[in-house]
Amino acid sequence: MNTVLRATGSAEFLALVPALAGFTPRQSIVLLPFQKSRAHGAMRIDLPHPDIELDEYVDTAIGLLSRVGGTDAVAVVVYTDESPRLTPDGIVLPVAVVVDELLGLAADLGLGIVDALCVTPGGWSSYLHDDPTMRPTDDLPDSPTVPGLADVSGDQDAGVALPVVDFAEKERVGRALRDLSDALIHEHLPDTARERVNPQALAASLLLDDVPLLFEDLLDTPENQSPFVTAALLWCLDRPRLRDVALVQWASDLETGLHTLGAQLAYAHEGATVPNELGEVFLGRGPTPDTDRLRVALIVVRNAAARAPRASRPAPLTAAAWLSWALGRSTHAAHYLRLATEIDPTYSLALLMHTMIDAAMLPEWTFQRGEYAR
Repeated sequence: MNTVLRATGSAEFLALVPALAGFTPRQSIVLLPFQKSRAHGAMRIDLPHPDIELDEYVDTAIGLLSRVGGTDAVAVVVYTDESPRLTPDGIVLPVAVVVDELLGLAADLGLGIVDALCVTPGGWSSYLHDDPTMRPTDDLPDSPTVPGLADVSGDQDAGVALPVVDFAEKERVGRALRDLSDALIHEHLPDTARERVNPQALAASLLLDDVPLLFEDLLDTPENQSPFVTAALLWCLDRPRLRDVALVQWASDLETGLHTLGAQLAYAHEGATVPNELGEVFLGRGPTPDTDRLRVALIVVRNAAARAPRASRPAPLTAAAWLSWALGRSTHAAHYLRLATEIDPTYSLALLMHTMIDAAMLPEWTFQRGEYAR
């Protein structure tokens, strides 16, 4: 279902930005790609660091905007904690030089300029006015309610914190993971040796007989998993080939997960080439995934990361980073990557994803109409 939101002026337009972005940006520049008179989403980038090369920053920002199909105009909204400067000639809005460069490059590329606004703690104004006047933010209309959209009062970091889990639960998962590993070591030994293995661990080891089914079942009950089911997931995520199966399957379907597992096993045992289309999914190419599956999978791995022993946490954290990135939430992805590399600075997938995010690489499907890049 498409929800049409209408604005008749700059104040009404500012009220729509949180609904379009899914949050209320802070210390950000938001670019809104327009096609004719409609904006179909919002693209958030951090305010430029003082040491950043301005031309590179502007080129990257407008380059990302230009990838949104059908874009023929742009609106720019700056959210900053900096106050305007008072000069003998009047008010100078924060980040004015950056906005001028953004608008100039957009115009050079033939894009129309819908609006360019600045929101500060003390008020809001327009960059398009020669003599800007600050207006109180308290007078702005409330952000409209959009069906299916959660509270947008938080900023771009809202919702990034892992679930709160008590120490006892973490201990239970840690013991379950140790017992599961022990059960897998003893699975080929005589029954007399296996009698010493925790029966719950033996039951959990059976989940690993059909890993894609385990990944699919977790989408049906993403929260409040037993310690042994969480341990089984952590065991899988800690093995790169199985972790990649999980990510590709959650971005597609069970059938693709089975295909991916078969390809990974063929590669491991026979040296067969992994099909290109599977790698394409991982790199954010191809058909747009079902975002509901991605969101539920993100709940699954965030809960696993919150319950995991420290040494086992980089894998679910990096999985959370990839799923966030696949949803267009690079800010959240970067947070999970920081947590992962604080534990293991050499974790290879985290390092690769850091490179991708630093290069402003986003999945191609986030540039489809109606998707958001954050």
